[in-house]
Amino acid sequence: MPLVELVEGHLDDPRIVALVTHHAMDARAQLPEGKGHAFFVDALKAPNIRFWSARRANQIIGMGALKVLSADFGEVKSMRTIDEVRGQGIGDAILTHICKEAREMGLSKIGLETHPGPTFAPAIALYKKQGFVECGPFGDYVLDPDSIFMLKFLD
Repeated sequence: MPLVELVEGHLDDPRIVALVTHHAMDARAQLPEGKGHAFFVDALKAPNIRFWSARRANQIIGMGALKVLSADFGEVKSMRTIDEVRGQGIGDAILTHICKEAREMGLSKIGLETHPGPTFAPAIALYKKQGFVECGPFGDYVLDPDSIFMLKFLD
């Protein structure tokens, strides 16, 4: 796997702000009005959220976050890699890191919400590869045909 460094925080870095904004706008543009759950930077600054950027040679090439929902349950948020590095294992490295950090925090399970359709198919394949399985809504989510909910129990 190509060298990638995961750095926590730095949500005021203009490069991160640009990537987070692009991700949130892009995700919401592909869904019916009001159906997107992607976070903008201010939401990622909440005290129950940890955020990491993936970097190579000081370039921001991806990101991911962990939202703590309860003492044993977390949620993956804001997973994204830039187009130029898709298929190079960066998303896998980010998700592996998030799961490792969740385990170290004492969480026993981690969920995520994504969307059906071809745009999100590579992400769903990654989640399944890492042991996530489809489940029902959790947290504040409700059953919705425009959402797929997935869960992984951490060892």
